[in-house]
Amino acid sequence: MPRLNALPASFYNRDAEIVARELLGAELRVRTNEGVTSGRITETEAYLGPHDAACHAVAGRTKRTWHLFGPPGTAYVYFIYGMHWCVNAVTREEGFGSAVLIRGIEPIEGIELMRQRRPKTKTDATLTDGPAKLCAALAIDRRYDGLLLTGGCDISINEGSVVPANTIVVGPRVGISKAIDWPLRFRIP
Repeated sequence: MPRLNALPASFYNRDAEIVARELLGAELRVRTNEGVTSGRITETEAYLGPHDAACHAVAGRTKRTWHLFGPPGTAYVYFIYGMHWCVNAVTREEGFGSAVLIRGIEPIEGIELMRQRRPKTKTDATLTDGPAKLCAALAIDRRYDGLLLTGGCDISINEGSVVPANTIVVGPRVGISKAIDWPLRFRIP
């Protein structure tokens, strides 16, 4: 994939909470043999590291979490509930274990391909409005785990539109059972 204004590693080498806010408006882009799909990031959640009970880093570096501890800007892709993939952008320095979960995108490119991959979806509004939905629509799975999001791979996060801070909705993370009241979910209404 050509380097089209991919966000650099230095963008990710910061606290997950800051990166989560600033990823809003950026473009998640994936290239497969079927074609290119992309979308504007509209929702994220920050997972702060080993001191965050909801973060996978609490378990330490395991086979599953190996890439969570990778260098900043690494894709950390994991399987959940035995049926869904989720994609994260690793933050902070290598070995720390913090990341930002991409929870939702607004489709930009390859919408017809996304519809083919999620044929039961009734509306475009619900095509990519959840972490598992966007991974299915963009065909993100284990093959992207450990790849750099900073360009040169078939997955990247590129610069996008700046989202004014006063328009961002901040609230507690969802779908977790620990540290649920921490205001680390960011979304564009």
